[in-house]
Amino acid sequence: MFEFLQENLMMFYLLTFAVFLGMEVISKVPTVLHTPLMSGANAISGVVVIGAILLIRQAQPDNYLVLILGFLGIALAMINVAGGFAVTNRMFDMFKKKKK
Repeated sequence: MFEFLQENLMMFYLLTFAVFLGMEVISKVPTVLHTPLMSGANAISGVVVIGAILLIRQAQPDNYLVLILGFLGIALAMINVAGGFAVTNRMFDMFKKKKK
Protein backbone atom coordinates (compact mmCIF):
# COMPACT_ATOMS: atom_id res chain seq x y z
CA MET A 1 0.00 0.00 0.00
CA PHE A 2 2.77 2.44 0.90
CA GLU A 3 4.62 1.63 -2.34
CA PHE A 4 1.52 2.66 -4.27
CA LEU A 5 1.36 5.96 -2.36
CA GLN A 6 5.06 6.65 -2.88
CA GLU A 7 4.90 5.84 -6.60
CA ASN A 8 1.86 8.04 -7.15
CA LEU A 9 2.57 10.85 -4.70
CA MET A 10 2.74 13.46 -7.47
CA MET A 11 -0.67 12.32 -8.76
CA PHE A 12 -2.19 12.79 -5.30
CA TYR A 13 -0.71 16.29 -5.11
CA LEU A 14 -2.13 17.06 -8.55
CA LEU A 15 -5.56 15.71 -7.58
CA THR A 16 -5.59 17.80 -4.39
CA PHE A 17 -4.56 20.91 -6.30
CA ALA A 18 -7.23 20.29 -8.96
CA VAL A 19 -9.94 19.92 -6.32
CA PHE A 20 -9.03 23.20 -4.61
CA LEU A 21 -8.62 25.02 -7.92
CA GLY A 22 -11.96 23.70 -9.20
CA MET A 23 -13.78 24.78 -6.06
CA GLU A 24 -12.25 28.25 -6.30
CA VAL A 25 -13.13 28.66 -9.97
CA ILE A 26 -16.69 27.34 -9.62
CA SER A 27 -17.44 29.56 -6.63
CA LYS A 28 -16.67 32.66 -8.74
CA VAL A 29 -18.92 31.75 -11.73
CA PRO A 30 -22.00 33.94 -12.24
CA THR A 31 -25.39 32.27 -12.54
CA VAL A 32 -25.75 33.32 -16.19
CA LEU A 33 -22.90 31.03 -17.21
CA HIS A 34 -24.36 27.94 -15.56
CA THR A 35 -25.80 26.39 -18.76
CA PRO A 36 -22.61 26.62 -20.87
CA LEU A 37 -20.57 25.25 -17.98
CA MET A 38 -23.04 22.40 -17.52
CA SER A 39 -22.59 21.48 -21.17
CA GLY A 40 -18.83 21.46 -20.70
CA ALA A 41 -19.15 19.33 -17.57
CA ASN A 42 -21.29 16.86 -19.51
CA ALA A 43 -18.57 16.57 -22.15
CA ILE A 44 -15.90 16.00 -19.51
CA SER A 45 -18.06 13.38 -17.79
CA GLY A 46 -18.48 11.62 -21.13
CA VAL A 47 -14.70 11.41 -21.40
CA VAL A 48 -14.58 10.01 -17.84
CA VAL A 49 -17.08 7.31 -18.82
CA ILE A 50 -14.96 6.29 -21.81
CA GLY A 51 -11.80 6.28 -19.69
CA ALA A 52 -13.46 4.14 -17.01
CA ILE A 53 -14.68 1.68 -19.64
CA LEU A 54 -11.14 1.41 -21.01
CA LEU A 55 -9.82 0.95 -17.46
CA ILE A 56 -12.22 -1.92 -16.81
CA ARG A 57 -11.43 -3.57 -20.14
CA GLN A 58 -7.68 -3.60 -19.41
CA ALA A 59 -7.99 -4.71 -15.78
CA GLN A 60 -7.13 -8.19 -14.67
CA PRO A 61 -10.16 -10.20 -13.47
CA ASP A 62 -8.69 -10.53 -9.97
CA ASN A 63 -7.77 -6.84 -9.58
CA TYR A 64 -10.82 -5.78 -7.59
CA LEU A 65 -9.55 -2.29 -6.75
CA VAL A 66 -9.31 -1.31 -10.41
CA LEU A 67 -12.65 -2.91 -11.22
CA ILE A 68 -14.40 -1.12 -8.35
CA LEU A 69 -12.82 2.24 -9.24
CA GLY A 70 -13.79 1.76 -12.88
CA PHE A 71 -17.36 0.92 -11.91
CA LEU A 72 -17.56 3.94 -9.62
CA GLY A 73 -16.17 6.13 -12.38
CA ILE A 74 -18.83 4.95 -14.81
CA ALA A 75 -21.69 5.18 -12.31
CA LEU A 76 -20.85 8.65 -10.97
CA ALA A 77 -20.05 10.11 -14.38
CA MET A 78 -23.31 8.78 -15.84
CA ILE A 79 -25.26 10.32 -12.94
CA ASN A 80 -23.52 13.61 -13.70
CA VAL A 81 -24.24 13.34 -17.45
CA ALA A 82 -27.93 12.48 -16.96
CA GLY A 83 -28.45 15.16 -14.32
CA GLY A 84 -26.59 17.73 -16.39
CA PHE A 85 -28.71 17.07 -19.44
CA ALA A 86 -31.89 17.25 -17.35
CA VAL A 87 -30.90 20.60 -15.85
CA THR A 88 -29.77 21.99 -19.22
CA ASN A 89 -33.01 20.87 -20.87
CA ARG A 90 -35.03 22.53 -18.12
CA MET A 91 -33.13 25.77 -18.53
CA PHE A 92 -33.62 25.73 -22.30
CA ASP A 93 -37.35 25.21 -21.77
CA MET A 94 -37.43 28.51 -19.89
CA PHE A 95 -36.38 30.34 -23.07
CA LYS A 96 -38.96 28.79 -25.38
CA LYS A 97 -41.86 30.97 -26.50
CA LYS A 98 -45.11 30.13 -24.81
CA LYS A 99 -48.11 29.25 -26.95
CA LYS A 100 -51.08 31.58 -26.73
